[in-house]
Amino acid sequence: MRQHFAVFGQPIAHSLSPYIHAEFGKQCGVELDYVAIEASPEDFASAVATFRAAGGRGANITLPHKQAAYALCKEVSEYAFHVGAVNTLMWQDDGWMGCNTDGVGLIVDLTERERLDLRGRRCLMLGAGGAARGVVPAMLEAGVAELIIVNRTAARADELVDAVGEPDRVKSRYWEDLAALGDFELIINATAAGHQTTVMDLPFSLLSPRCLAVDLSYGKAAIPFLSWAKAGNCDHAVDGLGMLVEQAAESFLRWHGVRPQTDGVYATLRAKQDALISAD
Repeated sequence: MRQHFAVFGQPIAHSLSPYIHAEFGKQCGVELDYVAIEASPEDFASAVATFRAAGGRGANITLPHKQAAYALCKEVSEYAFHVGAVNTLMWQDDGWMGCNTDGVGLIVDLTERERLDLRGRRCLMLGAGGAARGVVPAMLEAGVAELIIVNRTAARADELVDAVGEPDRVKSRYWEDLAALGDFELIINATAAGHQTTVMDLPFSLLSPRCLAVDLSYGKAAIPFLSWAKAGNCDHAVDGLGMLVEQAAESFLRWHGVRPQTDGVYATLRAKQDALISAD
């Protein structure tokens, strides 16, 4: 029987998730349809309810709804509870079960696909919203030595640090103090700035000689941050395309009980993304 899935976000027209899950379904012999649904923060809850009323079985959640999705759940996974954000919904008999696959998706991409060692790195996280919340615990589990969280609204960074509960390793700082923070071996952009600007105004003093720069966005939205990193002679710069594919595979596993192979889907999307960027 064909099952119905969706991804909710704003903006969402650019999403590659419908293609990814269609390919996973073909690979694993699962009959499904998967659509992208645009929803504003004000309309998000009603849009999810409408989707469920039409037979929706599960959904992915992207910016800016990951924390709002948490509030819709009757039950959440331990990881989602810890971070207060949900990127995957699964309908159970009496309500939504929520989990978060962003963290494992990012770690699989960086350590297995990119063959990078995160252990012992001093890490800077730019942003403290749902995207950041989804990956912070996974970064700590992967062995980063110290994590500094900076957000334009300082209170949100403080809230995330408090939620993590590791004051010796995780600290918040003010955005205006970036130039005084020293250098980092890992910088993660978890903001949506790349959707609104073409230039990232960040001090190059943040970049150490062996710095790894990661943008959780992909495509054109990742260009400003990655261009800044490369201009500062960053050792390695990675966008969020691999993370997108890997977190999707983890969601697929939770919905269907099988984890699809990701290398072929990633290679196809990477070639398409590179061609689109080159064309511009």
